[in-house]
Amino acid sequence: MASEAPLLSLELQAPTIHRSNGSDDGEDEGGPKRWYHYTPVALIVAFALAPHPSILRILVNYHLQVLESPFSFGVHLLALYSLTFGIFASLIVCISRDPGAVSNSENGRDDLRDANGDLDLTEAFMAPEADSDYPLPGTFCFKCQAARPERAHHCSTCGRCILKMDHHCAWLATCVGHRTYPAFIHFLGCTTLFSLYVAVFSVNALVFAFKNPLAIDTVTPIHELFLSFAGIVFTLVIGAFFLYHVYLVSTNQSTLESLTPFMLLRYLPPPSPASPSSLSHGLSPQRRLLDENRMSSAQRRVIRQAHSQIFMYDLGWKRNWAQVMGWDNRHGHGLGRAGRKRLVGWVWRIVCGGEGNGDGRTFPRNPRAPEMLARLAAELQRLDKEQ
Repeated sequence: MASEAPLLSLELQAPTIHRSNGSDDGEDEGGPKRWYHYTPVALIVAFALAPHPSILRILVNYHLQVLESPFSFGVHLLALYSLTFGIFASLIVCISRDPGAVSNSENGRDDLRDANGDLDLTEAFMAPEADSDYPLPGTFCFKCQAARPERAHHCSTCGRCILKMDHHCAWLATCVGHRTYPAFIHFLGCTTLFSLYVAVFSVNALVFAFKNPLAIDTVTPIHELFLSFAGIVFTLVIGAFFLYHVYLVSTNQSTLESLTPFMLLRYLPPPSPASPSSLSHGLSPQRRLLDENRMSSAQRRVIRQAHSQIFMYDLGWKRNWAQVMGWDNRHGHGLGRAGRKRLVGWVWRIVCGGEGNGDGRTFPRNPRAPEMLARLAAELQRLDKEQ
């Protein structure tokens, strides 16, 4: 008698990864970039180069011919083109360096797979859904078919998980992650300083032109007016963005962590069995306290308030900056080998921003966070019982 197939099979098959094959429909995720994806990068280069003809005209006509000051000419030329070099150096690093990809076989093994290469049955039930908005730390990404480390997120535009993903930058046509975030900060800082310098430099020349209309030609003040307006606008726009990221670095947050308060729920401790909550026990383990739709308005308000106070990776602003920007105080001083290594590291950071400390997979946590999370979990359970 022929054996019949079982009615139910528990054999798990890994989901198929859908990658773009270069088709024109544009619906597949994370395919190879085409030339038009880099149009915003070309605009950045155009914006960075556009003011230089006017800058050179002001330097020659005003500082050399009118003021007859080669010293001020040289100082302004050195300062402006040093900042321009910093802008392009960090821009090249942001575009060319991998932000930090999560590979399938990091360290020679996959922590969430068994010896046969199949997903372990327990982990399959515990792992979050593929489209989960708030993935648990250190779980599995079904889209990439890889272990997802802490603070890593899947970028649907790039089609892969990024280590400590900050955000996907459409202007750079790539993600800003663990390995490119210092260069991104450097790019914003240099752009802000360049815009501010151009604004002050041009306004001073424009004021002189108004007070001494016969001392300079009639065309140069038009360039000064254009640069003054553009410098002020870019200083306000890029400067505000730069200050926001200074705040993020000082509190050791990413943009995703800062803008998504409900991501804080993934760090909550398990509820006490003596006081079950429908927020947790009514859901599967992988979705414990992650369903925003089940929360009352009071619970959401409490979470938003806690989000402004609980910073999971805040170690103090000095240690935060050292971790994010890659400062390492272990290197020595003087002219020894350690001192030279420290000097080279600082030069590298000044030129293009450098690279952050660590491997982008594990991060030290705020020692005060567990107590604050326990209070948050207790408050959420109390509000859940009152519903």
